[in-house]
Parts: sequence; C-alpha cells; structure tokens
Amino acid sequence: MMDANKYKPGYFPPQENEYRWVKKDHIEHAPMWCSVDLRDGNQALVVPMDLEEKLEFYQMLLEIGFKEIEVGFPAASETEYEFLRTLIDHDLIPDDVTIQVLTQCRDHIIRKTFEAVKGAPRAVIHFYNSTSLAQREQVFKKSKEEIKQIAIEGARLVKKLSQEYEGNFLFEYSPESFTGTETDYALEVCNAVLDVMQPTPDRPMIINLPVTVEMSLPHVYANQIEYCSDRLKYRDAVILSTHPHNDRGTGVADTELALLAGAQRVECCLFGNGERTGNVDAITLAMNMYTHGVDPKLDFSNMPSIVERYERLTRMHVSPRQPYAGQLVFAAFSGSHQDAIAKGMKWREDKELLEWSVPYIPLDPHDVSRTYDSDVIRINSQSGKGGIGYILETSYGYTLPPKMREHFGYTVKSVSDHAHKELSPEEVLEIFEKTYVNKDHPVYVREAHFKQGRMTEATVTALIGGRKIELVAVGNGRLDAVCNALKEGLGVSFTLQSYNEHSLDQGSHSRAAGYVGIAWEDGHYTWGAGTDTDIIRASIKALVSAINNGLKEEE
Repeated sequence: MMDANKYKPGYFPPQENEYRWVKKDHIEHAPMWCSVDLRDGNQALVVPMDLEEKLEFYQMLLEIGFKEIEVGFPAASETEYEFLRTLIDHDLIPDDVTIQVLTQCRDHIIRKTFEAVKGAPRAVIHFYNSTSLAQREQVFKKSKEEIKQIAIEGARLVKKLSQEYEGNFLFEYSPESFTGTETDYALEVCNAVLDVMQPTPDRPMIINLPVTVEMSLPHVYANQIEYCSDRLKYRDAVILSTHPHNDRGTGVADTELALLAGAQRVECCLFGNGERTGNVDAITLAMNMYTHGVDPKLDFSNMPSIVERYERLTRMHVSPRQPYAGQLVFAAFSGSHQDAIAKGMKWREDKELLEWSVPYIPLDPHDVSRTYDSDVIRINSQSGKGGIGYILETSYGYTLPPKMREHFGYTVKSVSDHAHKELSPEEVLEIFEKTYVNKDHPVYVREAHFKQGRMTEATVTALIGGRKIELVAVGNGRLDAVCNALKEGLGVSFTLQSYNEHSLDQGSHSRAAGYVGIAWEDGHYTWGAGTDTDIIRASIKALVSAINNGLKEEE
C-alpha cells in the first residue's frame, strides 16, 4: 500500500499578497520567449544531438521565430563549446537574435563560459546557484548567508569579465530550485545580485524564478511570482522570467498563471522536452494564446514539418494526443461529436464567417497545416452518419439524403467493426461505390426514350438476368415512367419514396449524382446511387441500383 504520511509540502507560499492576477481572465500579449531546447532539452535526451543536428535544430528555432535561444552550457562539454563557437565564428546569429549560455556561480566555470562566448554579437550570460532549503541542508550544508554570498560573488565575477571580454553581454540570474526556497529568502538573494549588477531600463537584467521542481498547485507559484514582482529592486530594469518544469503535470498552468501575475518572459522547450517530466511546452503555451486571439509571435503554421524534424533530430516521439501537434488531437471518432462538427463546419461555411467557432474543435486545423478530411473526421465502428456523410461530401462531393446517410453509416460501421480498424476516406468511398453506385446486375437499363404528353411515356431497353427486353410504361415524370416499366418487367412491387440529385463536379463535363430510395411491398427499404454526365441517366442508374440492391436481398 502507498503511504502518503511520508510526504509533506516542500514549498513556501508567501504570507501576504495582492492577488491581482486572480482577476485577470486571459493573457493579453505574448511574453518574451527563450528556447532552451539546445541546452536543457538537449541534456535530457538519451542520445544528445551532435553538432550537425544541433545546427539544424537551431535553424528550425529561428524559422519558428525565437529571438532568444539558450545554446548550451559551454563549460560542460566539448560539443557544447564547439557548437557555440560555430555560431559565433560563422556569423550564424541574426541581428535580432540573442543567444544565451548557462553557467554555475563557480569561478572556473564562469571564466570558461566567457572564453567560449567571446565575440558574440549579443549574448545573455545566465548564472545560477541553488537556494532551496533541501539543497542548502543536504547538498551544500551551508547557511542562508553563505548561499547568498555564492550568488553575490558569481555576479561580481560575471560583471568583471563582461568588461574584459569582447562581446555584447546581457545578464540573467536564477535562484535554482526557487519553488523549494523560502520566497522572502529567494527575493533577498535576487535583490543582492541586482545590487551588484546595477541594471538600467536601457540595459535590463533578467531575473528568472524557475520551477526547477514542481511542488505546489499552480496558484501558489503565481502568488510567489506576484510577490517577488512587487518587491524586486530596479523593477523597471528587470525582466521577470519563468522556467517551469512539469513534475506535477501542470507546467503550462504554472506558466500561464505566472504571466498573469507579472512574469514577462518564458524559458521553454518544443513539445515539453526536458529533464524528468520535461520543461513547459512552448507549442501548447503559444497556441493557447493564439486560440484566445493573441498573436504569440511564434509561427507553428507548419506543424507536421516541425514534428518530423523534432522527432528525427531528438529521437523523441510526439504523442498522438500532444496538444495541437499530435496526430489525433483534432480527430473525432464519436458519432455525436462528428455530427456536431460537421454541422458546425457547414454553418460556418453558409454564414461565410471568418471567426472560428466549431463544436469540439477549438483551433482551425488549417492553421497548423492539418486537413479536415484526414485529421478531423476519423471513421471507425464508433462513428456516426454525420461524420461519414461529411467525409463523402467534403472529399468526394456526394451529398447523401438523410435517410440514405443513416443507412450508409450502419454499413460503414459494420465494415470497420468486422475489420477491427479505422477506415480511410478512400476506403469509405470504396464502400459507398461498391454498395450503391451504378449497380448493373441483375438489371441493367441500356437506354430509355421518352414521349411527353399529359403523362410521360418511357420506352426502356433493359437487360434482366442477361435477357434483353423492351418495356413501355407511363408515369408522372421520366423517372416514375421508368420505374413503372421496370416493375412490370420484373413482376415486383415497390414504391419510389425518395429522389435527390445534384451536380457532382464543376465544368463543362461535370457529372451529376442521383440518389433513389425505394420501399418494397414487404416493407424493407433499399437505396441506390447513380452518376453520369446526364442527370436523367444518373437518376435511372440510381433507380436501377436501388432495385438491384433489393433483388439481391431477396436472393
């Protein structure tokens, strides 16, 4: 049995706060984004990326629109060092992009970091030390004052070396494990660092308050952010940043509430890659803003390409249910969901609306290069007539009458159920055509001629069981006359109950589609469809198909 008594909260909610963030209902503008895929994300990979892979990933981040990219921990490995020097020496850093490097507050590591980053056109030196109660007691065995002094000495060395080395340097400080640090103490350390660095509004400094390990509910983190934001020194010269991990599975919520509470910047990874359960997912955050009508300033419009490159370069897998990017995130298999989506899409089309509002689908799949036919309405044994009819209409132009759509729905679900698999749109079309369209056995109408008077007379040349026969009958219209002729020739009784027609294609050689439902004497109902460039021939083919389906059922 699990024993919860061994656990207790390891975080420190601020004791006083304004709670202004609670009154905000959405994020009003995009934060500053910093990708940490090439450092935090890369070090979490089973097989870290090599130089060429990192360069390709870096290029993808630029295409997406990241203006700040943490490119590594250059004192940690030769590959990290080489990658950084490649970017600088080969002039691969655009003028509007800032690279970022990470270093612990340790003398020799800071010095090696400046050696690696010298000559950078614009670089953030991100220095940190652990401040949490657990780290102080268990790892470093140092007092609060001793830990604060590590941060101060690190800041002094960073500031000194920034004046000695060639390059354009900005600064960031993180009290690592902020979420496990007493909030007042974390604030005290950050303010001590700020006193050393002396930032100004035109040369601001980043203070990063990381969710190194998720410990609390997201609202506690929001309160910590608001508390520190209100009390940081040099506030107009500080960019308040957040770096959430996802240990409790609420990294996105942590970040969104932190932004409401005063955070201005987010360090994140694509698809939530990172140590343990990962970093906060940049895509989910950005697309959440997008669906609220806020431009995130990141471009995920070619999501399939981003997924392909990410999986290939990191050897990680994007879950089918990954928000906005997974293969199944727009998919609806449920019949009621499919019906609502299909009706919503039709309503939006009829109203010619620009604004997106469709049941169950909060994002237009086209915005991330996905399609309606293969990504939204997915067909299996749980699907409904609405979704199946939608696939036929949007992919192939067939607009089935409601009762025929219901009949076809059961047919498709039966095929999927017996095959125990999802059906593609092509397979749905194949089932439709095989079941209903232009069926010519045992009855086949070779030609029909008409005379118009008070009633319409039809002379029908047909093959019935391979035997040629000529039939003559009258009716209220052409199709009714052909129907009466075939009933007489076959010696059967049925009633034409439903007839619909429409153009299937566009252009001078467009085809017409006809749909016919007939009720037989014993009460059962059969359907047929016909296609032809001539609407009358299409209608006759639909009638004959319905008859053939009825005769087949009697065999």
